[in-house]
Parts: sequence; structure tokens; C-alpha cells
Amino acid sequence: MGSVSVVGPDDGHGTTAHRLAIVEIALSPFSQGPPQHVHAEHGEGFCVVSGTARFTVGSAAHDACAGALVMVPPGVPHTFANPGAEPLVVINTFTPDRYVQYFRDLRDARAGGRAPDGRTVAELMGRYATTPVGDFA
Repeated sequence: MGSVSVVGPDDGHGTTAHRLAIVEIALSPFSQGPPQHVHAEHGEGFCVVSGTARFTVGSAAHDACAGALVMVPPGVPHTFANPGAEPLVVINTFTPDRYVQYFRDLRDARAGGRAPDGRTVAELMGRYATTPVGDFA
């Protein structure tokens, strides 16, 4: 019989045998997310916890309110933003979990309080089979 794993926020992500990663993302009001991009090796899911997320898929925009679930298969160009006056919180999943390291790298690139430029973001994404499309490609 299997056992239950309880993993703290700083304990890593190996408990799922790298099949799944879960990340909480918060965006301030009226803020942009990442540049539109394509994942080659993993699917991505978003569950909107609070606020409204605007997902751009190619040239189409879709607003998703709290409780909405958005699934993005590999190979589909997408991004998200917070177009509203309330903070946005989403639970983000990756299958498999490889892309979760991108967020650690992005955190490290923000050391000192400065946001990384588009080229740095593109380089970080590229480490995990993800390619920006549009202005940063």
C-alpha cells in the first residue's frame, strides 16, 4: 500500500515522481504575465483562484474568472495577464513537472528587485523546452 506525502512549500517537487508540479502565481492589478510562448514538452493548467485572468492564445483573448480552469496542451502559443483592478491568483500546473525550475530561475534573476529583461526571460524559458513567440522570439 502507498503512503501519503505531505510536502512543505520549500521541500521540492520530487514526490510526484516528476509527473506533476503545482505553483501559485499572483499578479498585481493591471499587470502583464510572461511573453506569449509555446511549451514543447509539457502541458499547463491554470485554476483561477481570485480575480480575472486574461489568456491570450495566438491572437484570441479569453477572460477567465475565479473558479475557471484553463488547460493548455504542448505546442499552443499562450500567455496570461491581469487586466483588472483586483489582484489575480492562479494555481498553475505542469505535466510533467520539469518547468517548475523555470520559476526558481526567474526568482533568482529578480534578485535585487529588478525584473529581468525580455532576452533573459527567453533564455530562461529556453532551458525548459519553451520558446517565446512574438516580440521576444
